[in-house]
Amino acid sequence: MEARDVIISPRITEKAMSNAAVNQYSFVVHPHATKTQIRHAIEEIFKVNVVKINTVNVGGKTKNFARRGRRTAGQLADWKKAIVTLRPGQKIELGGVNYFEQ
Repeated sequence: MEARDVIISPRITEKAMSNAAVNQYSFVVHPHATKTQIRHAIEEIFKVNVVKINTVNVGGKTKNFARRGRRTAGQLADWKKAIVTLRPGQKIELGGVNYFEQ
């Protein structure tokens, strides 16, 4: 798997923003990616040094939908989250903008 296939997108949430103060960044990653693959992908894409990685398999929620007057139930997809801790003094900026510190 290539680096761009492993890292799908960053998680830009309130909790992710507060964790950026302690050099922890959250990403949505490929469900079959290992911690080693995630480490290499982050280091290759963002040119930073990774200290630690925690991963979480997040189950999809069951949701109710109203379609054409009928109520149906559906399920959102399962996904995998990686919380990456960087070496002190390093940052990740996305597209020249540091979304994690605003």
